[in-house]
Amino acid sequence: MDMLIAPERLELAEAVRDYLSGTHGPEVLRRLDAGPNRDPAIWQGLVEMGLTGLLVPEEHEGLGMGLLDAALIARECGRAALAEPLVDSAFVAVPWLLAQDQTDDLAAIAAGEQRVLPAHTINGWQADGDGEALDSVDPLRNLSALPADASDDPHLLDLGALMSAAQLVGLAEAMLDQAVEYSKIREQFGQPVGGFQALKHKLADVAVALEFARPVAWRAAQAMDDGAASAPVHVSHAKIAATDAAFLAAESAIQVHGAMGYTYEVDLHFWMKRAWALGGAWGSRAFHLKRVDDAVIGGALAIGPEHTFA
Repeated sequence: MDMLIAPERLELAEAVRDYLSGTHGPEVLRRLDAGPNRDPAIWQGLVEMGLTGLLVPEEHEGLGMGLLDAALIARECGRAALAEPLVDSAFVAVPWLLAQDQTDDLAAIAAGEQRVLPAHTINGWQADGDGEALDSVDPLRNLSALPADASDDPHLLDLGALMSAAQLVGLAEAMLDQAVEYSKIREQFGQPVGGFQALKHKLADVAVALEFARPVAWRAAQAMDDGAASAPVHVSHAKIAATDAAFLAAESAIQVHGAMGYTYEVDLHFWMKRAWALGGAWGSRAFHLKRVDDAVIGGALAIGPEHTFA
């Protein structure tokens, strides 16, 4: 599927990957975990790359790009386990504001001077909000109680679920990479564990799950960009596939690391905790599975190759 994406889109995502790998590695995650877990310098770097204005129209000082571009970059945010709320503010809230023709704050958002943190009733929390603080399985997520004016807009839900799916793809890729690298240095019976067939099969299963998750995530982003009537079903499909891939990656990476995989000393836990958090965000697996089931079994979505590839 990546071969069908315009090269300039992939180049931008790769530039973000390179930037984050150099500025937001495991040592930074550990520093943030020790507190405070937000760093103005990291946010400013994202602003200077133009990411806060990625989806803001050019007439409001943004780059005017689309949801597919944002999904590709959200994937890189997941890969880096980015702590700053870039995805929520710039990739979820901005298109939601645009859909409601609320443009007054867009220039300030693009400049990184203002963050709009969406709150939806399907979540029991608001990320980086100002309300009463709540505990999170992920120490780098700041959650607060859901405000009274939280929205129940299905379009906002789809935007949040789409970007969560994209991040889960990146998280799964990062955990698979960590597992593969560790399998080359961990030895049992005098040889690297990566040479054992059982582990090869387990990691191959993760790679296959990712091959299924990536294209449906990009399709969902494009369907939302196109305003397709079937977009919500594609979003739910993407959320399911990405969640499954990330959870399988986490489970497999723990097994590759052995008993060490459960400890704080291994960096893997940052990515696992983010995957667990996002897996239940913007609709649980059961919620999205029911949406797909209702559309396919209920007959609302035409199925078959003549429709799938239309």
